[in-house]
Amino acid sequence: MTEAAVRLAGVTKSFGSHTAVSDFDLEIPRGSILGLLGPNGSGKTTSIRMMMAILVPDRGTVELFGGFPDFARRSRVGYLPEERGVYEKMKVLEQLVFLGEIRGMERKIVRKRAMEWLERLDLGEWAGKKVQALSKGMQQKVQFIGTVLHNPELLILDEPFSGLDPINQEVLESIVLEQREQGATILFSTHLMEQAERLCERVCLISKSRKVLDGNLKEIKRRERSGVVAVEFEGDDRWLGRLGVTEIEKVGDAHHLPLNPRVDGDRILAAAVAEGVSLRRFELLEPTLREIFVRHAGDPAEEPVLLAAGGAR
Repeated sequence: MTEAAVRLAGVTKSFGSHTAVSDFDLEIPRGSILGLLGPNGSGKTTSIRMMMAILVPDRGTVELFGGFPDFARRSRVGYLPEERGVYEKMKVLEQLVFLGEIRGMERKIVRKRAMEWLERLDLGEWAGKKVQALSKGMQQKVQFIGTVLHNPELLILDEPFSGLDPINQEVLESIVLEQREQGATILFSTHLMEQAERLCERVCLISKSRKVLDGNLKEIKRRERSGVVAVEFEGDDRWLGRLGVTEIEKVGDAHHLPLNPRVDGDRILAAAVAEGVSLRRFELLEPTLREIFVRHAGDPAEEPVLLAAGGAR
């Protein structure tokens, strides 16, 4: 049995009368990239804080690399919290060297590695400046460097791209995927479904403190297919009428055809061949991650933001 990077079993956490996380199970296989998804207030940040032993669950168990998340195991993690925190009076390079040293890195090695990261993220000329002189986006990049500096086995990124412009979002996304290719396990939480769809192999959807869906993203999307075929072809569409397809929706150059017990994909293809239709595209449409979430938990944009003592999110 492959050791999981993170395992939560029956985890519940409340703040006063508000239950932030309820009976939550989650397993993150080593080497995978998982998106913990849900609206603000759904319990994402609280779950992550329990993984890092910042919070202790009221019930249930939390394992990090197969055991209690003690200091030794947490030192194998790069954690970027949702609340951005930098030492504004320190110089940029000094701060990164400090962060590397408290994780056990030698000063000479961490200094060299930090400069390489600063150059890569276009911050090299700021190495000797105080952090307070940097913009918020630049400070966020410095904090991201501090998260990956020690080559962690597990990266936990809580809303890592919020506040960044599209170019810098792409840069950090490419680094996240690069870390995954190098063998790291990635967990990132976000309320941005489209971003998770680009990056994630696995997803866990939570709403109102409870898990609503969990698993391999491709398998989930196959399972949640909407029963609509997109067809693009040369010529007129009278053959579709003869086939008996109704409620056809035109989307760009494609005709979206709802399937039913009488009209399935094989019959549409057979009819196209029999009619001599020149097909350019035939695709069984899969729902977007947002559509899947709405199907199971409602529209995340309509979810209330619930905050409780201790910052339950």
